[in-house]
Amino acid sequence: MKSIFLSILTLTGAVLSLTLHAAEVFHLPVWDQAPPEENGLSGPEKQGGCIGNISQASLSIHLPQPNRATGIAVVITPGGGYGVVCADSEGEQIAAMLARRGIAGIVVKYRLPNQHHKIPAEDARRAIQIVRAKAREWRIHPGQVGIWGFSAGGHLASTVSNTFVPPNPKAEDPIQQHGSRPDFSILFYPVISMKTGITHRGSRNNLLGPDASEDLVQQYSNELQVSGKTPPTFLLHAADDKVVSIENTLSYYQALLAHSIPARLVAFETGGHGPNAFHNNPSWAPIFDDWIMQRLIK
Repeated sequence: MKSIFLSILTLTGAVLSLTLHAAEVFHLPVWDQAPPEENGLSGPEKQGGCIGNISQASLSIHLPQPNRATGIAVVITPGGGYGVVCADSEGEQIAAMLARRGIAGIVVKYRLPNQHHKIPAEDARRAIQIVRAKAREWRIHPGQVGIWGFSAGGHLASTVSNTFVPPNPKAEDPIQQHGSRPDFSILFYPVISMKTGITHRGSRNNLLGPDASEDLVQQYSNELQVSGKTPPTFLLHAADDKVVSIENTLSYYQALLAHSIPARLVAFETGGHGPNAFHNNPSWAPIFDDWIMQRLIK
């Protein structure tokens, strides 16, 4: 497969007619039994392009046709300021694009934290473990499972890229026999820091609460958590983003370089925040294509 992403954003009818390949789509719960912690939310979810009041995590799995499968899988954590999950524009649409290009896309509808800061990462880590546990069945290489996060979902993706669960071959739960460290990380206009003046205030309040301790702020400022075990990372951000400052991405990129982690940064002068940042700047696609082919295809 010469080019995975070269046309990912040129979604004209002509391109779609050439690249559309039906994916196998199905859904699974993240937790078969009770999760480690409850978030205190109840009642029905608030439906829409961005979903609110989520108390039960689930996965939407998009598998490519068998003859197109590359063995790569991407767990997708949409944004929404930790107050909603924008599972359409930063989830289902991304997974469908990936599946058409031979990559399994797994959208995580993670539980909203409601100031229970451990909960979203518990769901995302579990999602990665599930993908590895299902690797043979889903035609995935267990060593080619990455994560792609947008905005607050980028904070979630960078959290699980730096704090992960090792495999436990002796675990009774077969899911826990697999580790949660992603093999690569993709962060689009991510919230990275929880520090005042840098962070997105809404994301911080929803995750940590308005009176978060300094220790908690430091713990979830992911530019401070980068280590030699952080996976290779691709970052995209627009300089005119008024919602999440590009300083988030720059601080994380600098930390990756300081720890000799392979990293590629694509920064645009304009694009704002949200999907328009990449829809209006399609030049990132071949750069990304080159990056993922070099790092991940075996």
